[in-house]
Amino acid sequence: MDIVPIPADTYKLGFIGAGKMAESIARGAVRSGVIPASRILTASHSNSSRGDAFQSFGVSLLSSNDDVVRESNVVIFSVKPQVGIVINHSHSLFLITAAFNCIFTPFSPPVAAVKDVVLKLNPLLTKNKLLVSVAAGVKLHDLQEWAGHNRFIRVMPNTPAAVGEAASVMSLGGAATEEDANLIAKLFGSIGKIWKADEKYFDAVTGLSGSGPAYVYLAIEALADGGVAAGLPRDLALKLASQTVLGAASMVTGTGKHPGQLKDDVTSPAGTTISGVHELEKGGFRGTLMNAVVAAAKRSRELA
Repeated sequence: MDIVPIPADTYKLGFIGAGKMAESIARGAVRSGVIPASRILTASHSNSSRGDAFQSFGVSLLSSNDDVVRESNVVIFSVKPQVGIVINHSHSLFLITAAFNCIFTPFSPPVAAVKDVVLKLNPLLTKNKLLVSVAAGVKLHDLQEWAGHNRFIRVMPNTPAAVGEAASVMSLGGAATEEDANLIAKLFGSIGKIWKADEKYFDAVTGLSGSGPAYVYLAIEALADGGVAAGLPRDLALKLASQTVLGAASMVTGTGKHPGQLKDDVTSPAGTTISGVHELEKGGFRGTLMNAVVAAAKRSRELA
């Protein structure tokens, strides 16, 4: 059977589950003009505040998940761990985002929840449907086996999606087309930046960009504490620390220079910066960060 393309200019986008990641994707897509709010749907939620969040920027609330699927071409699954779904037939693009938060709550593995969702959907999952998973630790091989075909794309975003600065990586299943990849790249590009990579790198992606925001938050907190120790008021120290990290990251992405070169540019002989860098080196700063990424990647492999 030939792969039926998703109508990129006219599709309706439905969300099954109205959590934070779903909201981030929807808001980003609307904000960037990828799709108007009038073509985004979700169902009423047991937590009314979640539905209110979607309605606040123009998304329609329907009475059931079945209605969302019936009226949508693109259906994003964003359900919590151990929450099952039963829906009716639809020729749709599916993003299985069950248990995305398991990246940050490692004692709730997503595999069983996602397997349950996909197996329930199996009769609906024809090759006319593109399936996309953002569930940490769930391999394409398993997803494709449960679905009965391999028109799959696996995506790993991270929590800065909430402010439009996600770092996402996607890997294509065997039957996913370049058109499929372009559609997903455009959608996830609305909440940050996205790159394509082989799935074998995804545990390392989890250790770096999945867990990495926590490392940076610790660094910001530590910089602010250092400012307080040096005599700054707490509020000023925190503002300076967070803006300094934002500015430094923007220098790396904006100039294209290697961070080592940028470090050298600000480190004058016998100056203040080299004194601080010397202390970081004595404390094993770089090695500790490297070890943190490797440890998180190892844990990701164990959970998978």
